[in-house]
Amino acid sequence: MNGASREALAAVRERLDALTDASPEVPTSVDAGRLADELAAVTALLDREGALRRALTDPAQPGQAKADLARRLLGERIGDAGLDLVTGMVRSRWSRSRDLVDAIEELADTADLIAAQRAGALDDVEDELFRFGRIVAGSAELRAALTGRIADAEAKAGLVHRLLGGRARPVTERLVTRLVTAPRGRSLESGIESLSKLAAARRNRMIAEVVSAVPLSDQQKERLGAALARIYGRRVHLNLDVDPSVLGGARVRIGDEIINGSIADRLEEAARRLAG
Repeated sequence: MNGASREALAAVRERLDALTDASPEVPTSVDAGRLADELAAVTALLDREGALRRALTDPAQPGQAKADLARRLLGERIGDAGLDLVTGMVRSRWSRSRDLVDAIEELADTADLIAAQRAGALDDVEDELFRFGRIVAGSAELRAALTGRIADAEAKAGLVHRLLGGRARPVTERLVTRLVTAPRGRSLESGIESLSKLAAARRNRMIAEVVSAVPLSDQQKERLGAALARIYGRRVHLNLDVDPSVLGGARVRIGDEIINGSIADRLEEAARRLAG
């Protein structure tokens, strides 16, 4: 993707993160696994219906009109979270109509990976995708069975289940099944590679748990996020909580590292020095 499509995809990735963020501020976020299934269904619909795909990406039409069309068509088929994502996407500009479908497909895969991440299984999924790719690469017969035109989607899904069912995480099986039953022009190898990259990106995404005495303003969150990004050399997502005992400032934990920046911490340190 390039140009307008790249910008639209970046925006909707951020929106997906917000919708699926199980933080103290959003204690009950959406069911990421269900969202993945719904977005996969939308992907299949738009991939199949070219006229609809073009209507939803027509730059000559107002964004709200396209969002209303998506709502009328999908409102009874998918939940609020999926509808929020899709209507927001069709309001955006896309360089090509197929870029919209590619983006929704990526969101479906990412939502499944988020579900795995919540379950503490993301490392397993990444490893299973890698090992499955290696198995396929080592067997021309297996690759042909998974990619050939003779077998239908149901047969390919059954083969994936025989290979992975009970041996891999359910998320891994769902991801691979979608790939082999609806490759959408991708080779099996490139599809596995794309899934592996998405999993690695989720695994490497840094999370900062931030506890402050009062809710941080948007400007404070932006400044803190930018400062942490400079320190760690990558994007940092903030999980925010409020604890009046902090008294002021903020306490930040990233992994096993704690950055103490609260008044309470400084008072405690001063007391220790006086006692010493």
